[in-house]
Amino acid sequence: MVYSQTMEQRRLEGKIAIITGGATGVPGKVMGIGGASAWAFVKEGAKVIIADIDEQQGYLTASQINKETKANDTATFMKLDVKVESEWMSLINQTKSLYGKIDILVHAAGKALTGDIEKTDEYQWDEMMDIHSKGVFLGTKYVVPILRQSKGGSIIIVSSIDSHIGGSGTAYSAAKGSGRTFAKVAAVQLAKYQIRVNSIHPGYTDTPLSRKLVDELMADGSPDPRLPRIPLGRVANSKEIANLILFLASDESSYVTGTEIIIDGGVTSQ
Repeated sequence: MVYSQTMEQRRLEGKIAIITGGATGVPGKVMGIGGASAWAFVKEGAKVIIADIDEQQGYLTASQINKETKANDTATFMKLDVKVESEWMSLINQTKSLYGKIDILVHAAGKALTGDIEKTDEYQWDEMMDIHSKGVFLGTKYVVPILRQSKGGSIIIVSSIDSHIGGSGTAYSAAKGSGRTFAKVAAVQLAKYQIRVNSIHPGYTDTPLSRKLVDELMADGSPDPRLPRIPLGRVANSKEIANLILFLASDESSYVTGTEIIIDGGVTSQ
């Protein structure tokens, strides 16, 4: 009987999660990693804060989740520019006021940028660092006091395989590499509070962001240039990445911290 009850328990029952970049979760459209994670989380019993700069898609994603779950507060949209410290402070305070706690923070906000060193200007460099490096730092800094009050929690940083290999985007790769190292530093510092911090490193994934970039490369009828590089022979879908994030957010990964998990169909194994 005990085993049966455990099996029926949803994996994030009663958890409160903030997901940046979560506005890309509108049903019927290609979902981003943040949007797919929001859906995966609520199906496992969590309440989610969808934090994003895109208000229109953010409100729509939240409303669709609430419609599906037949509740008004399963998902809540809050506007957030991850580069701005005051907006992080406001988001964390609002979430604490609304739910009384926070258990999970997923850093999934991002922006892709290609370009070699000589073609990358200072603005582009700073933008990538602000989104993927400073944004991760700020969110972690301001959520930690709340996670301590909750006697622990999980922080997941969505990095990229470009943090492991020489990707085509100079500033993007460097910024994503920052998240990889920051996860380890934070994991060591925060372990005494039972706060776990991990980074994941997706390979080629079908998201709104990547689809836009690839469509430009295929505009002349050329085949998808990513496929020959992937041993599994296909790109990932965002739900596959979200399943890994769900595992790291859940108590199933209670002894996993400071690690980097690559999910790339074998690309970096070559």
